[in-house]
Amino acid sequence: MKSVAIIGTGLIGASFGLALRKQGFDGPIIGVSSESAIAATVAVGAIDRGAPLAEAVAQADLVFLSQTIGRILDTLRHLDPLVRPGALVTDAGSTKSEIVDAALQNVSRCQFLGGHPMAGKEKRGAAAANPDLFHGCTWVLTPTEPAELSTAAASGFVAWIRRIGAHPAAMDPAEHDRVVSYTSHLAQMASTALAATVADSVRPEDLRVAGSGLTDMTRLALSSYDLWRDILATNTPQIERALAVYIQKLEHMRENLRTRQLQDEFTRGSAMAGRLRGAKQ
Repeated sequence: MKSVAIIGTGLIGASFGLALRKQGFDGPIIGVSSESAIAATVAVGAIDRGAPLAEAVAQADLVFLSQTIGRILDTLRHLDPLVRPGALVTDAGSTKSEIVDAALQNVSRCQFLGGHPMAGKEKRGAAAANPDLFHGCTWVLTPTEPAELSTAAASGFVAWIRRIGAHPAAMDPAEHDRVVSYTSHLAQMASTALAATVADSVRPEDLRVAGSGLTDMTRLALSSYDLWRDILATNTPQIERALAVYIQKLEHMRENLRTRQLQDEFTRGSAMAGRLRGAKQ
């Protein structure tokens, strides 16, 4: 991998550029985004310069799509005539089935390998970028066939994923979308619902008596709807199922506030929380 084009130079794209530089990548990194976003990304050192899409991808060995999901889908529809044969196109979209399907239909001159780094912040833009953002995180790859991970381009990319401190893991696109509806999307919806419920139920001055648990639980509620709109639209059936299961669990807890059955939920929840924290270490 000698050259990189980053399409979408927000938090994830800029952090990827910074991570590559920190780990010794010395080839050109070209960005494609708005004029203001390019200026901010150049300023933090994540890319060398900006360029139009056709120019940026023409010589790139790796094309990294780190836009919103809707824009990734649109870029995939126009990318094929522009890319260099032998290049690898990958993405950082939070849902995978629609993106992988779009790539299968539209990208034929080079390889596409779907991806989802399980990292992020509530803040957006290059100013919030961090070269260590991916350190310790799982980087999901969604090939349609196992052999896709064995190509020279994919092997080189996976080596860089490891080099920047992330842990690559392969999943089927549909299974990825089912799992993240519980492990990521449900967490966002629950945090937003909790914050909105509290906002509707207490006066602003009453937040003086909020515990640290409320702060922890509403961290994700700081996220922008603009960022989540495409995620919700491209994984609706799975998120609906996850919400239905969660609502059923809440109803069960509401009905058993005075019974010992609630102890079982505390025990099961505590065990999962412990496993989660162990997995993150």
